[in-house]
Amino acid sequence: MAMAALRREGRRFAPLLSPRPIAGVRSSVVSEEDVPFGARSISTQVVRNRMKSVRNIQKITKAMKMVAASKLRAIQVRAENSRGLWQPFTALLGDTPSVDVKKNVIVTISSDKGLCGGINSTSVKISKALHKLSSGPEKETKYVVLGEKAKAQMVRDSKKDILLTISELQKNPLNYTQVSVLADDILKNVEFDALRIIFNKFQSVVSFLPTMSTVLSPEIVEREAEAGGKLGELDSYEIEGGETKAEILQNLAEFQFSCVLFNAVLENATSEQGARMSAMDSSSRNAGEMLDRLTLTYNRTRQASITTELIEIISGASALEG
Repeated sequence: MAMAALRREGRRFAPLLSPRPIAGVRSSVVSEEDVPFGARSISTQVVRNRMKSVRNIQKITKAMKMVAASKLRAIQVRAENSRGLWQPFTALLGDTPSVDVKKNVIVTISSDKGLCGGINSTSVKISKALHKLSSGPEKETKYVVLGEKAKAQMVRDSKKDILLTISELQKNPLNYTQVSVLADDILKNVEFDALRIIFNKFQSVVSFLPTMSTVLSPEIVEREAEAGGKLGELDSYEIEGGETKAEILQNLAEFQFSCVLFNAVLENATSEQGARMSAMDSSSRNAGEMLDRLTLTYNRTRQASITTELIEIISGASALEG
C-alpha cells in the first residue's frame, strides 16, 4: 500500500523533479500559458497542489522509516545470534577465499524490494568483480542469485552465467529450516569446487560491510588438508563411528553451507532494513526542505497576485475620478 501510494504521489509530483532552480519553478507557476482566460487563482492553486503532493510523500517516507525501524529491531537480534552457527566451522576449516579451484559458484544475496539505498548494487558489483577475477581459460564461474533486485541487474549482461535464481525469500519470517531446504536445493542442482557467498554484514543503522564467505567442496577440503596449512589440522582429530573421512567431510560441507547461508541471509536482511531506514530519513528531510521552498514560492505568488489586484483597483478608481 505504501509503495503504491508513493508511486502515485511521485507521478503527480513528477513535473517538480526536473533539475531547475527555484526562480525557474516560480516563473513556470505564474506563466501565462498555464493560466486560462479569466482565472486569477490558478497559479497559487498549482503551488498548493504541489505542496500537498510533497506532504503526502513526506508522510509515506516517515511511515516507511518507522516500519523499517520496527523490523530492524526484530531481525537484528536473530542475525547476531546466528553468528554463533558458522564461527565453529571457521575455527575448524578456516575461511580460505584465496584457494585456487576450477569451478566457482558465486551466491549473490540481495533484497526483493527497493528503496534501500545502494545495498543491492554493492553486492552485484562485488559479484561481477569476483567473476572477472576467478574466470580463466580452464576455469568456470557461475552465479546463484537470491533476491529480485540482484536478478534484475545481473540478467542484463550475465544471463548465460546464472544457474539458479530464487526470490521472495523474505516473504515469510526467516528460520533455519527454510534456509536449510534452500541450501539443499542449491547443492543438488549446482556442481562446484568452491561456493563464494556475497552478502552485506550489518554493523550499524548507517553502516554495512560487503562480505564474502567461502565454502569448499569435500574433495577440495581433503586436497587442501593433504597439502597442509590450516586444513591440515583436520588429521589431528579422531573419527568415531563407522563413517569414513569422506562421509564426514560431505556432512560438514553441507551443514557448513546451510549455517553460513542462514547467517548471510539474516545479515543482509538486517542491513537492508537499516539502509531503508536511513534512505527514508533522508527522503523525509529532503521533502521538508522542498516544502519550505514551495511555501516561499506560494507566498511570493500570492503576494504578487494581491499587489496586481490592488493596482487594478487604484487605477480604476483614478480613471473614474479623472
